[in-house]
Amino acid sequence: MGSDVSRVFNFSPGPATLPQPVLVQARDELLDFHGTGMSVAEMSHRGKTYIGVADQAEASLRRLLAIPDNYKVLFLQGGATLQFAGIPLNLAAAGARVGYVNTGAWSTKAVKEAARYCEVVEVASSADTNFDRAPQQSSWALDDDLAYVHYTPNETIHGVEFHWVPQCDVTLVVDMSSTLLSRPIDVSEFGLIYAGAQKNIGISGLTIVIVRDDLIGKAQAITPSVMDYAAQAGSDSMLNTPATFAWYVAGLVFQWLEDNGGLNQMGAHNRTKAQRLYAAIDGSNFYTNPVRECDRSWMNVPFTLADEKRDAAFLQGAEAAGLSGLKGHRAVGGMRASIYNAMSQDGVDALIDYMHEFERSST
Repeated sequence: MGSDVSRVFNFSPGPATLPQPVLVQARDELLDFHGTGMSVAEMSHRGKTYIGVADQAEASLRRLLAIPDNYKVLFLQGGATLQFAGIPLNLAAAGARVGYVNTGAWSTKAVKEAARYCEVVEVASSADTNFDRAPQQSSWALDDDLAYVHYTPNETIHGVEFHWVPQCDVTLVVDMSSTLLSRPIDVSEFGLIYAGAQKNIGISGLTIVIVRDDLIGKAQAITPSVMDYAAQAGSDSMLNTPATFAWYVAGLVFQWLEDNGGLNQMGAHNRTKAQRLYAAIDGSNFYTNPVRECDRSWMNVPFTLADEKRDAAFLQGAEAAGLSGLKGHRAVGGMRASIYNAMSQDGVDALIDYMHEFERSST
């Protein structure tokens, strides 16, 4: 971007900061996409040019994640929240038993929605410890008749993350809205992966669903056609007009990831950022993180001040220093730094420097 553009370090949990090269390319192509004389936001999703954009994005995502051939990749609308209903409607018969692991606000919402269509069994929960950990698998109550087990690898509000994949004979379904593309994963360990785009994938309006072939084609009769995975797969995610611009931006992000070392490099980058920020919190008597150390999120780092009356001053000073989006979720209070892929090490270091300075000036 031009030198006249002032950019803050944006720690928002989503919509979140984007890679600057992606923003620059989207800006440069906005009025005239590849000589077409129009924006990609203006062209028909049925046209050859846009279908090329869509195909290229899917191919790039498949390379990044090494997605097996027996998985469909869907580019859908409605946010991850729509999939809270779409998953039980597609993967379980009416009244079937489905398992959920409850580790925070988003798990709780998923449970509530699934209960409209199936019998929900809570196989594990950390609610009794105020969602400060990921329940060890030895505590899970798994039944053989469950259609699937759903869990949220990273809870953005409470800052709790699974750093392991459950091992069980039941199909695993995962809400990876805040972790997909942040490090390598083995797609074959899951029956279905879904993720809203506005954290590590791109802009809001798009949801990625990666689903194994044998799980589709069994939707309940009441399932709306736009939520039917088989119908969407059969129409290449274009049963109706898709979120064309969001899909295009996701493709730019996928290419940016490929150009910058892929997910191995991104995983190392994210691990380093998180370790440095947690070290700053743990090395102080002024800041506290409430999550069990082995379950701390790489993506969302909540912290509180020793004196919560200083919260407003902390946030005001942070904004003045070009550090935006640090206010914690209203359900938990305090602060939260979301450090997704596009957040640079410089941004994290600037936050740490500010935290040190604020502590010095407050004690």
